Amino acid sequence: MSEDPKILLSIYSTMVKIRQFETMAGENFAAGQIPGFIHLSIGQEASAVGICSTLRKDDYFATTHRGHGHIIAKGADLKPMVAELYGKATGYCKGKGGSMHIADFSLGNLGANGVVAGGLPIITGAGLSIKMRKTDQVAVVFFGDGASNRGTVHEAMNMCSIWKLPVIFVVENNQYASTTPQRYACAGGDICARASAYDFPGVAVDGNDVMAVRDAAKAAVARARSGKGPTLIENKTYRFRGHYEGDPQKYRTKEEIRSWQNKKDPIIRFEKELTKQKVLTKKKKSQIWEDIKKELDEAVEFAKESPLPKPEEALDDLFVNP
Repeated sequence: MSEDPKILLSIYSTMVKIRQFETMAGENFAAGQIPGFIHLSIGQEASAVGICSTLRKDDYFATTHRGHGHIIAKGADLKPMVAELYGKATGYCKGKGGSMHIADFSLGNLGANGVVAGGLPIITGAGLSIKMRKTDQVAVVFFGDGASNRGTVHEAMNMCSIWKLPVIFVVENNQYASTTPQRYACAGGDICARASAYDFPGVAVDGNDVMAVRDAAKAAVARARSGKGPTLIENKTYRFRGHYEGDPQKYRTKEEIRSWQNKKDPIIRFEKELTKQKVLTKKKKSQIWEDIKKELDEAVEFAKESPLPKPEEALDDLFVNP
């Protein structure tokens, strides 16, 4: 690896932060502390961090119902993140969005979206805005293998191509669209091959190799900033948890899950590489995990102590006055 060790440790720390956040969310949801539904991205940390580590603060992104990792990777503060999951007024969306609808425009976060493929029309508009304002920002949209079959995906790819918009399409192929295997539901092999129909590059990446994802993202970002148009990146990854917390997962075997965990856990793989490169020591690893645990514990306490939204504020923020 030719990267600065500080960057490598930052990438590792962010992956650990996502893993710990998602683990906390799953445990606290099971304990009845978090309302609604949550969809965890444990096992997919390399995709989120590999992409977002190449972005600037003013770059845009749109995410999905499984979006905690992307939001944290772009620099979110854990306190309003956890507070939003808890439905508290101190959350990013004042407790009204919850797990699936977190937005923060100050970080370029145009919102998580409970609608499958709902972020693609939004990011197309963001890309058009960039082009009209003549800035060198880029816009990234994350979506899943199941969403790749929705019509909005193809409409967005077509528009972004003909207008050469600075948009990066990131399909996180975690092998299952809810309960349906990708190998059954997606015709034509690699999803990234579909980019050729719209006349822009498509690349398949080992989505559990954070540096491979980062390299692909760097090339896509450079292409977008230079005005050459979109790229489709297919990160082939795997979610270790169910589609949602409480999912009985009858569509796959425990042996399959264990195989991915044992052989392709993105954090363990990166740890081994950093240790080999003498960038990460046992002491440094322990310190990173402990520091993040402390930060997360403080965020949970902040959320628990925060007030609920007031009933009379239920309709606030629905409309913006002209």
